[in-house]
Amino acid sequence: MQRVAVVVFPGSNCDADTLDAARAAGSDAYFVWHRDTDLKQADAAILPGGFSYGDYLRSGAIARFSPVLRAVTAHARAGGAVLGICNGFQILCEAGLLPGALMRNAGLKFLSRPVRVRMEATDTPFTGQYERGEELTLPIAHGDGRYVADAETAAMLEANGQVVLRYVTENPNGSTHDIAGVCNVGRNVVGIMPHPERRNAQVLGGQDGARIFLSLEARNATQHAGDMRAVDGRHLRV
Repeated sequence: MQRVAVVVFPGSNCDADTLDAARAAGSDAYFVWHRDTDLKQADAAILPGGFSYGDYLRSGAIARFSPVLRAVTAHARAGGAVLGICNGFQILCEAGLLPGALMRNAGLKFLSRPVRVRMEATDTPFTGQYERGEELTLPIAHGDGRYVADAETAAMLEANGQVVLRYVTENPNGSTHDIAGVCNVGRNVVGIMPHPERRNAQVLGGQDGARIFLSLEARNATQHAGDMRAVDGRHLRV
């Protein structure tokens, strides 16, 4: 069972939904407050959606300086799994854990509706239960969701396969290359604008988002099986 820290900032509003989704997938999920200085032995950290610190100055700009972000950054740099959803994605970009930035939607309007996205990368801790090229319907809810990157960074993301999700049918916010989610070079830090926790059960209209959370548990099971095989073979993985 994966220990999943769901980080709560003043203004978070998807924290409870994210906690429930992680628990429904079998994880031992719990809240970590923005003033906390450690993740309580988490295997993974999730920064949920919302309006951290009221989105003053710029979305995610103040949250980037929260005490807990030092722990999230250390966890990420040690190879730990980190997921940012919507405002969480904005925070990860502001903190320099992901490339690029999230800017005001091209139409200058807050958008809240389901969108069609395509899974582009399945080799991250949060996407292993999907097929590459699989199309999903996931909700968005953002005013600052336009992913931007300079030409060199965008080319690097494409060349390295760091685009995780891409809008199909329509690009709702004007994102560069239709990007809806990216990962870092190490592939352990992922940021996405759509909300998988809002579409992880039939009562919510479908389960396209459930495998984001199930992928963590499947990864844990695979690692555990590998550890057991190593012990049976009279050697230990280090």
